[in-house]
Amino acid sequence: MATIEQEIDRRAPACRPRGRPAGYHRWHDLLFVHWRVDPAAVAPLLPAGLTLDTWDGCAWVGLVPFSISGLRPWWAPAVPGVSAFDEINVRTYVHHQGKDPGVWFFSLDANSALAVRIARWWWRLNYRRARMSVRREGRTVWYRCQRRAGARTVGAEIVARIGPRLGQGEPGRSLPPGRAIEGTLEHFLLERYVLYSQRGGPLLTARVHHRPYSIRQARLWRCEESLVAETGIAPDEPPCHVAYSRLAKVEVFPLRPVGN
Repeated sequence: MATIEQEIDRRAPACRPRGRPAGYHRWHDLLFVHWRVDPAAVAPLLPAGLTLDTWDGCAWVGLVPFSISGLRPWWAPAVPGVSAFDEINVRTYVHHQGKDPGVWFFSLDANSALAVRIARWWWRLNYRRARMSVRREGRTVWYRCQRRAGARTVGAEIVARIGPRLGQGEPGRSLPPGRAIEGTLEHFLLERYVLYSQRGGPLLTARVHHRPYSIRQARLWRCEESLVAETGIAPDEPPCHVAYSRLAKVEVFPLRPVGN
């Protein structure tokens, strides 16, 4: 049976933090594509202070494309043409001294030059400008990304078929279909409400809050990508876990130094 190595409180981060959010936005058509990876290949790529959060002795690397809409600070409305864009990120899962399980982003690509500039400056995240598109028709969803990396182009072309809700038809289920049950791989991979960032300074962290994902099973029809390898990670096998969620309404809370 698969196990989580660290006994970490995974409920507390899902609770809404006190105080006023820094901003709001919505995430649409999220696809979670995951590889199982040797921890020794990932741990050296993390900043000091963070430790890999592992499942069944393995690190997990995710490729997550989606669309954003309604992006705005708490004090202003969304601006048409500025507050919506597409994004894809490469990530892994970490914790800080046995608590606050969260996400470390190796890269984030978006098709909004303004969003990239703001995120790099304000959120200290490794955003890159790219050409992107997200399109859904019925139960099929397409994602495309192209980023210039010097003389090369890196990116992804992914086609996925959306399936039934997670746990649909499962007798005696403790939560409604679609909800990830604590202690499962889906909960470990998807229910993450802490992010870490660092760009030439101290390690920082921020919280996000949204209702738990309504998760659907998904199957890859096509997955051609070079974004994961661009981070210095080369999975030995194809993706082993895929999931989809239609929508999350998100509150984002301010960055602060880790430990404060």
